Amino acid sequence: MATIDLTFPHDWTAEILAERPLILPRQRFIYPKYAEEVERGALEVIVRPTGVEVFLGTFALGFADPAAPTGVWSCPDPQWMCAVAGGYAYIVNTRHPEEFVQVEYRPVLEIRALPERRLLLFAGHHALTAWGARGKAWETARLSWEGVQITDIEGRWLRGAGWDMRTDKDVPFRVDLETGESVFEASN
Repeated sequence: MATIDLTFPHDWTAEILAERPLILPRQRFIYPKYAEEVERGALEVIVRPTGVEVFLGTFALGFADPAAPTGVWSCPDPQWMCAVAGGYAYIVNTRHPEEFVQVEYRPVLEIRALPERRLLLFAGHHALTAWGARGKAWETARLSWEGVQITDIEGRWLRGAGWDMRTDKDVPFRVDLETGESVFEASN
């Protein structure tokens, strides 16, 4: 099931479609631009930016696994939208839809809106990255060999755990949400 998270103020509306409409809007964009077989399992979204033309966004599917997120999120910049299709995350300027960034994690495993920090947070298998009003705010160093777990967010600190291949144990860490700097903590 697709998520719609509109935590941040935004100047667009989006409708996730069950299938491609018979009558297409004049403007259509495929993300990423040169994807092969993009229609198979793609996320189709009608986007209505305030004051500019409606467009259809077709977002290539990453993984057909229900554990990989799919949906639409508002971003810290009200003109930008994040669409995620099976863990492949695309951040699109709704006023200029040809302008977009694909989050480098393939797949993104979790997305969290942090309005008090004005960040959209992406968790991958190994690290975290944050998107702010001016674009990519930061990325952590490797936090895990396979699977980042976020356990708590309080104030400027995110706490979590990541699996360490050498010890075969989850190791706790904390991340400064202002800088992305991470520190591994001693386990009890």
